[in-house]
Amino acid sequence: MKYNILLDTNVLVAALRSRHGASFLLLQLIDDERIQLHLSTPLIKEYEDVLNRSKHGLDKEDIDDILDYLVSIAQAHKIYYLWRPVLRDIKDDMVLELAVKANSMIITYNTADFKESRAFNIAVLTPKELLNMMGEL
Repeated sequence: MKYNILLDTNVLVAALRSRHGASFLLLQLIDDERIQLHLSTPLIKEYEDVLNRSKHGLDKEDIDDILDYLVSIAQAHKIYYLWRPVLRDIKDDMVLELAVKANSMIITYNTADFKESRAFNIAVLTPKELLNMMGEL
């Protein structure tokens, strides 16, 4: 089974802060043939902004390398849906728009923030829930 996913920024930050836990394991598996990562330019820009101001022990060059790798393996999407606002946070709306366009699951620790995504038939899972589905935990 192919898992179409996009990572909310909090999952990427958690993976880079600790080598323990579901986020790090998922990031290690991100190029697995069972996973198709989906990205948009606004989401990459958010990753870049948050990672460059987060405390996780990586320098700008490391962050650029990680983001370049994610872009190289992901399917890129241009987003034209602008039916905002649906969610409380405009940055979450950007994630939902990508999920609808890519027909992908949203992987996040803030599942409650995406409860309205059910109206679009978008699954919202934590990294651990996805890894369980994949049989990795």
